[in-house]
Amino acid sequence: MITILIHLFIKDAGQTDEAEVRRKYGLLSGITGIFFNILLFCAKLTAGLLSSSISVIADAFNNLSDAGSSIITMIGFQIAAQEADPDHPFGHGRSEYISGLIVSIIILVMAVELIRSSISRILHPETVLFSPVLLAVLFLSIVVKLYMYCYNQALSKRISSPALHATAADSLSDCFSTSAVLISAVISRFSGLHIDGWCGILVGILIFHGGIEAAKDTISPLLGQAPEPDFIRRIYEIVRQYQEVLDIHDLIVHDYGPGRRMISLHAEVPAKGDILILHDMIDNIEKRLQEELHCSAVIHMDPVMNDDTETLACKALAADILKQIDASLSLHDFRIVKGTTHTNLIFDVVMPYHAGYTPEGLRISIEKKLQEINPRYFAVIQIDHP
Repeated sequence: MITILIHLFIKDAGQTDEAEVRRKYGLLSGITGIFFNILLFCAKLTAGLLSSSISVIADAFNNLSDAGSSIITMIGFQIAAQEADPDHPFGHGRSEYISGLIVSIIILVMAVELIRSSISRILHPETVLFSPVLLAVLFLSIVVKLYMYCYNQALSKRISSPALHATAADSLSDCFSTSAVLISAVISRFSGLHIDGWCGILVGILIFHGGIEAAKDTISPLLGQAPEPDFIRRIYEIVRQYQEVLDIHDLIVHDYGPGRRMISLHAEVPAKGDILILHDMIDNIEKRLQEELHCSAVIHMDPVMNDDTETLACKALAADILKQIDASLSLHDFRIVKGTTHTNLIFDVVMPYHAGYTPEGLRISIEKKLQEINPRYFAVIQIDHP
């Protein structure tokens, strides 16, 4: 059904980097979610009141909160679609992440409230009245929530949306929680055991876990998570297609929300190349990155000596030293400055995060090994991270 709705209401559905297309996806998910959650709320509340089941009533209000979450998600997509303005020159794309975070907080609050109510039911147990209506409502809820999980997960992958992924995770946790309520109702019916409150706690824990996972997915991009490996691979593929680009380093991806990314990188080019030709090439690369990856790009040219025998020999020597220290180390921006008494080897070293040594310790180790090979070599090293 959701595929049919996409074809009916979303023009250019494949242009998922476009803000307006993303807004329509969020609107479609939100309206569908509100419809199903209000329907389940009414059915569960009625069944819960008739059966005196605290876990069913709590599950009903969880569906009501899910309807509110769908509204928040819609608002987030609506704000994200707004154009850039003087106060927000990179647009409002991150509001999509913020809406997902708010949904996660609502999930956590509902989980805590459910656990509190369930503890009260354990201390003051009441008999749950089992009926075919209750059984049918809970089973229907599981089926609907499973469907909601499937379409929200499909939409989240289609447009790479943490907010919709959080919504999908919430739907899946609802499947488990409602299953627990259904099992408790059946057990109470045939064994006489009052486990309604205990199942309510289990439901609350499952919902709380889902809220934590959803929060992680939305907080990470807000804090500045690493870009997707496929995105980085495509950048390298495009830039390295140009013969004059000798190497790439210092690549940074600035994420201002889905479809609003800006990248900056350094491209090493021959020092003896024609500056006008090289500049035109860099302009063309930036244009291609904009057209193919939908991101603004700024490329800095680093001129390097790629035909000087002594420079190449010194670079190979420095690279070999790095491999001896740590195979994951790499260097770039290598050049030498020769003097009458010594030669400066100037280069940047990329040091991995969480290495078992400090930048200063690494610098000292490199300098020591260079001095052992040739006392005339002095290292001027800048330590970078990936």
